[in-house]
Amino acid sequence: MAFKFNLIKTDGKARRGVITMPRGEVRTPAFMPVGTAGTVKAMYLDQVRDLGADIILGNTYHLMLRPGAERVAKLGGLHEFARWKYPILTDSGGFQVMSLAKLRKLDEKGVTFKSHVDGQSYELTPERSIEIQMLLDADIQMQLDECIRLPAERAEIERAMELSLRWAERSAIAFGNQPDRAMFGIVQGGDLPDLRIRSAEALVAMDLKGYSIGGLAVGEPQDVMLATLAETCPVLPVEKPRYLMGVGTPDDLLKCVGEGVDMFDCVMPTRAGRHGLAYTRHGKINLRNARHAEDHRPLDEESSCPAARDYSRAYLHHLIRSNESLGGMLLSWNNLHYYQQLMQGMRDAIEAGKFADFGAETTERWVKGDIDRLD
Repeated sequence: MAFKFNLIKTDGKARRGVITMPRGEVRTPAFMPVGTAGTVKAMYLDQVRDLGADIILGNTYHLMLRPGAERVAKLGGLHEFARWKYPILTDSGGFQVMSLAKLRKLDEKGVTFKSHVDGQSYELTPERSIEIQMLLDADIQMQLDECIRLPAERAEIERAMELSLRWAERSAIAFGNQPDRAMFGIVQGGDLPDLRIRSAEALVAMDLKGYSIGGLAVGEPQDVMLATLAETCPVLPVEKPRYLMGVGTPDDLLKCVGEGVDMFDCVMPTRAGRHGLAYTRHGKINLRNARHAEDHRPLDEESSCPAARDYSRAYLHHLIRSNESLGGMLLSWNNLHYYQQLMQGMRDAIEAGKFADFGAETTERWVKGDIDRLD
């Protein structure tokens, strides 16, 4: 079965589609829980699937450091290793090299760096990144790129964008012809529309199977991100999937789907859960706040998720304040459930031609909150 994207319906710029691969279908717009080191933190992968996730993300940088890509391959690949038989997308490792590695050195060939884990030296080139992702047996793979933080000078943004395009060409050659998998190019160019358009046009000319938009959610305001998407998405092929990397909050997801994005990933729902923050239909709820100490209500009495429906806020507050692992587990469960419900709501709304109404109602409920209903 060849990799295929089918665009089912549009509503304004918002898109409803499905990606088909041998290991299963991915309904879009889709949120991919982040399984950095072969695990979605504080979750069983069976739970993640039951919540509605069609695909998860694995991280090339972390898995190459430990347990090692060759070892994962020897153990049957990442699907077998982690007991997840559905599609997996792997990033290239480039962002983590830039943000985590020690004493990194970047040149035309690639990047050499010392591991943040043990100081061992590694070299990551476009070819090695693809090789690692193949050893992991990823269904969707990313080109190696250079991601820089914003704000930055134009000359630096342009240099990184041009280097990323050259690395995209090398990554595509290394990936070769694999009908059942995909390699996505990554649009760079910072917050400069002309560079974004140049990057997107050059990648489109390579006729790749999908296109990622990188270098956002790295310090810029939301309105800058949305403006960048408004310039970039129209350049990308209608018939191929668009993936916005590392985004974001529920509000980010809603607004970016409205700009034509199909796929997202972010550590936010699990990271926030481990720190006591719940995402719900009624907005964010910080369970560390003392106001929840005697609140007998659940997070959401109408939710189909036991973590949201069956535990009182007082109990969740106690767990978080006591640093009990169960607190982070329950809130991560709740958050991932809410993210998947939000994506399903958007998919249904696009199909019904009511995406704008869904967005307005969802945003109004977030703004209103529910603290005034405390009894």
